[in-house]
Formats: sequence, structure tokens, C-alpha cells
Amino acid sequence: MTGYDPLNTLKPVAADLWIVDGPVIRFYGMPFPTRMTVVRLATGDLWLHSPIAPDPALVAALAGLGPVRHLVAPNWIHYAFLPAWQARVPGALTWAAPGVEDRAASRGVALRIDRNLPDAQADWGGAIDHALIAGSDLHREIAFFHRPSRSLILTDLIENFERRAVPPWMLPFLMLAGNLDPDGKAPVDMRLSFRKGRAALRDSIATMRGWNPARILLAHGRWYPENGAAELERAFRWALR
Repeated sequence: MTGYDPLNTLKPVAADLWIVDGPVIRFYGMPFPTRMTVVRLATGDLWLHSPIAPDPALVAALAGLGPVRHLVAPNWIHYAFLPAWQARVPGALTWAAPGVEDRAASRGVALRIDRNLPDAQADWGGAIDHALIAGSDLHREIAFFHRPSRSLILTDLIENFERRAVPPWMLPFLMLAGNLDPDGKAPVDMRLSFRKGRAALRDSIATMRGWNPARILLAHGRWYPENGAAELERAFRWALR
């Protein structure tokens, strides 16, 4: 149980936009809930952001929506399930943020990368904008914006763990990291990695502000179904003050 049941189930967010909550993974010894975002492009093709483990029932449900054509590794640590997806949908293109290839290779993960973001020309029919969030000497993440629904899609730049969905022993760590609901944001170690690149980060935040998101989808914890622009300001106030 993750607190986000049912798992491996398409959950509608807006037209041609879904989330899928997946099983818990262990990161730094702590249980992290996982979440994938699914976009159906105008062509009918599916775009999967941070794919979770390819449960057979989930794969079948996706096939009912359209063919999976795009697999996205949005930051340097969100790639673990891509090889399994590549085996299931070998015709899909794999898009990767900076650092994914080196990280996977250092851990002996055989991962094929077809397009490197943010430089690759994205053939997503104008439905999805993307931008590298600059300024960190460690964390490389691409932010995405689903234009038709005005949905900002982030991975670890905002984490928003809920008390009800984590074991009690984990709460002190989350309070120290600063990513506990209702004040979710980047964890403190990630925030510190931007200390020398604050100006570049502010430029990236300006890009996200310019998108004027109505909602924010997250990979970990409670996401924000409304007041997206205000939540963006709140979650990045550490970089803006």
C-alpha cells in the first residue's frame, strides 16, 4: 500500500492527460511512491513521463488508449524502468535528460537513448513544451508543460510527501529535507546544489512562470490539481528571495 491506490491504474487529469501511481521504490533506504504521467498526442501516440514498472494490466490499458511512442527519462535518476519498457515497446523513442546516460552506465544498466534533451528536436505536435532547469552542479531535470491542459510536469524539483502515506519513522527526515506536505519543494540537498547557479535557476523559474500552469503534476507525493502558478511560487520561494 502506498496511499495512492489503486496502483497501475490510469487516472484522468484532463483531456488526453492521465497519471498512474505505481509501487513504492527504495531511495536512500526510504520508501518513495512512484508516479508516471501519460499524454496522448494529437496523433494518438502516447508519451510516458518517468515510466513506472510495466505492470501487464497497465500495459494493456495503455494499449487501449494508443501506441506508446515516447519514453521520457526526465532527470538523471528517473530511468530505472526504461529498459523494461524498451523491451515491451521496442519502436518507442527514448528521450533522456542530461546525466541519464552516464548514471545508467555507472550502474551497469543497459539503456538505449534515442534523443538527448533539451537539445533534441521534440516531435510532440506542439502539445508539450520543455526546458532544462539550469543552475545545479548535480541535479539535471527537464520540466515539461502540457499546453492544452496548462499542466506543469515535474519530477523531483518538487516533492510533496503526505504524512498519511509514509511510515512515522520517515517524518523527521522529510521535515529536515523540507519536502513534507503541505509545503512540498525540492529536498534540501537538491536545493544546495543550486547555490552557485541561482541566477540561472531564476531564469528557468521565469520560463515556468511564463507557462502560467493551472496545475502541477509530481512524481512523489500529493500533486497540485489547482492554483498551479501560486504553488510554483511557493515551492520555489527558496530560490527567489
